[in-house]
Amino acid sequence: MKKTHLFLSMFVMLFTGSFMTACAQQKAKTEQQIEEDRSRDQYIQSMDILSNVIGNVRMYFVDTVNINKMARRGIDAMLGGLDPYTEYIPYEDMDELKLMTTGEYAGVGAIIAQRPDSSVYIQSPMQGMPADEAGLIAGDRILTIDGKDFRKSTTPLVSQALKGVAGTIAKVTVMRYGETKPRTFAVKRRKVIMNTVPYSGMLDGSVGYIRLNGFTDKSAEEVRTAFFDLRDKKGAKSLVLDLRGNGGGLMQAAIEIVNLFVPKGKEVVTTRGRSAESAAVFRTLTEPVDTKIPIVVLIDGQSASSSEIVAGALQDMDRAVLMGQKSYGKGLVQTTRQLPYNGIIKLTTAKYYIPSGRCIQRMDYSQANQTGMATTIPDSLHKVFYTAAGRPVEDAGGILPDIEVKQDTAATLLYYIAVNNDVFDYVTDYFLRHKSIGQPETFSITDQDYAAFCRMMEEKKFDYDRQSGKMLEKLEELAKIEGYLPDANAELKALREKLKPNLARDLRRFKKEIMNHLNNEIVTRYYYERGSIRQSLPDDKVVKEAVRLLRDEPDRIARILSAPKSTPKK
Repeated sequence: MKKTHLFLSMFVMLFTGSFMTACAQQKAKTEQQIEEDRSRDQYIQSMDILSNVIGNVRMYFVDTVNINKMARRGIDAMLGGLDPYTEYIPYEDMDELKLMTTGEYAGVGAIIAQRPDSSVYIQSPMQGMPADEAGLIAGDRILTIDGKDFRKSTTPLVSQALKGVAGTIAKVTVMRYGETKPRTFAVKRRKVIMNTVPYSGMLDGSVGYIRLNGFTDKSAEEVRTAFFDLRDKKGAKSLVLDLRGNGGGLMQAAIEIVNLFVPKGKEVVTTRGRSAESAAVFRTLTEPVDTKIPIVVLIDGQSASSSEIVAGALQDMDRAVLMGQKSYGKGLVQTTRQLPYNGIIKLTTAKYYIPSGRCIQRMDYSQANQTGMATTIPDSLHKVFYTAAGRPVEDAGGILPDIEVKQDTAATLLYYIAVNNDVFDYVTDYFLRHKSIGQPETFSITDQDYAAFCRMMEEKKFDYDRQSGKMLEKLEELAKIEGYLPDANAELKALREKLKPNLARDLRRFKKEIMNHLNNEIVTRYYYERGSIRQSLPDDKVVKEAVRLLRDEPDRIARILSAPKSTPKK
């Protein structure tokens, strides 16, 4: 009897447990179905309203309306409220997507920009591309293209006119700086390939350097080629991979670049989203080129997306030392889906997780603050993860470098000089007056050149925003409201005198920084982007610290990448 009661009791318990589990599953399924039904009803209702709104505008609005433009504005506003990365790309803009993914397009190969007077000019012809070979130079103001007037235009319209079928001729008429008669150039369009490795070279006798500017379907091969050249031909014993300012690109390119330096079969990134198809695990698929060479990866606040996958994966695998500043914090994945009329939608479909399991997404676009802006994920919600060796790392809204090297704070004056048209014209004038200059690493304008530059800036009455003066005005207002103004008048007056705008003084105070900028801009005219990088490297404090670490402190590298003395439990 006792055995029978025991058996019955166990049976009842098992049945009850199974029944409760089934009920819970049914409840969850029911709630999910209710939510799906609600979502479907909302979708049908929204589409009905939207269709009727457009129909009423088309039929009854007082003026004729371009429905396509109105719909495009609505689509852009709708998607813009989700996050900055989700967007609609119509068929006519497909070249931009191709450029982002392949680094290729058919055109003349020139970067253009617009001035406040609505004129568009050549900002920088690409080395060896049609515009460069035809003789167009930076500063040339575009007047007409194939006979069509572009004296007052926009960069998108001019860009569209310069692009075209490879092999066709673009007749470009420009006004060159300092001249009064236009020049016309016949530029033969061809496939333009934008290299994502603009420069690689040796920093000293043993340290190789690769600058990577983006992630396209050719980036991994470019890095591979540069690496073999540095290691096998130039004798590099260690490597600096510079990802600063690299905003990302194709995730697959990031995986392939990681694969160059870690064994086959390693997990690099995992994606997870709402749909089942967004969940995937990506591993290295081929044999690496070198798993031993010491590597330092440079990152900063503009290193994002695929840059963070490369840096974060190499950090999580204890394969490279990260140096610089905290990265941007973009842990989202975009995929494209086909739309009617050959358009596509680039849609955020998942978050990605690097090998330690962390997602480094910084912004929460589902939550908005009082001003309607997305909120930053608070520090209190950050979690600790561990690398393969057991080193603690955080999902800290970005990748934290193993060695932080802070950049020097630039004066506000330098920003305004960098974007000032008169400064651009000064560089153009210098280029036209000098047929050649010295090597990028050693070139510098003279003190006489700088004195002439300062005179020009004063004659042009160069003005720039002075944040300190604005802050002082706010401080005086607050002091007045709070009743401190009478007693603080003397101190505020003295501070006002010290902060009084004085262009001549500021040009003297920041002479070194301004000369560095002018030198770099001038070098770029002669040696293009490659020369610009060469010119900046000798004074780059982050690069110098990376070289010192790789050359002189191998033991420190080993300590950084090794397990802590007491390895935490995972």
